[in-house]
Amino acid sequence: MKEYFSSNEVQFIVVHGDITLKDCVSSATILKKINERIEGVKSRYRYSQDDFIKIIHIVDTDGVYIADTDIVETDVEEIQYYEDHIDAKCANIIAERNKRKGGILYKLRKTGKINGIPYQIYFNSCNLEHVLYGELKDYSDEEKQILSDDFADRYDGKVGEFIEFILSPNIAVQGTYQKTWDYIEKELNSLKRHTNMHLIFG
Repeated sequence: MKEYFSSNEVQFIVVHGDITLKDCVSSATILKKINERIEGVKSRYRYSQDDFIKIIHIVDTDGVYIADTDIVETDVEEIQYYEDHIDAKCANIIAERNKRKGGILYKLRKTGKINGIPYQIYFNSCNLEHVLYGELKDYSDEEKQILSDDFADRYDGKVGEFIEFILSPNIAVQGTYQKTWDYIEKELNSLKRHTNMHLIFG
C-alpha cells in the first residue's frame, strides 16, 4: 500500500486482536472505538483533521455469517474453521459472537465516514492467512511472522504483481463494494477463500 499510494503518506494501525470483538464493543460503540484509534494517530504524528484522505479498515470475516446449524459443538481446545463449518467447544457462544460481529460489520460497511473522514472496510475470508496462503488453519504467531516476511519479500517492489495476485478470480469477489459485501454475507461464503481488498487499488 505504501508503494501504491506513494504520493501520499500511509500510516498503519495494527490492532492486536479483533477490534470488532475487543472490550465488549457493540454496533453502538464501534465508531467511537475506531475514532479513538484515529485520535491516537493524530496525536502521535501531529496530524490535523485535514491531513486525512481516507481510512481503510481490513478485517477477517471469521465465518460470522454462517447459519447456527453450521457450528458444530465438539471437544476441541480452540475454535477450528473449515470451509463448510466451524468446530467449537460451545456452539452457543460462537453463534452469539457471530451475531454480534456480523452486526458490527454491517454497521461499518454502511458507514461512509468516521468523524468526517471517508471510511471503507474490506474483508479477508475466512482470514488474512487463508487468502494469502490458501490454507485454513490456526497459525501460531511465529508461523504468521515467518509467512508474512516471506510474502513481503516475494512482492517487495512488485506492487503490480501483488495487485494481480489479489485480483485473481479464485479469491477476488467480483462486483461493487456493496455487492462484494452482499456476497460474503450469504450461505458459507464467509468461510471460503475470498477477499474484496482488490477494490482498494481500483
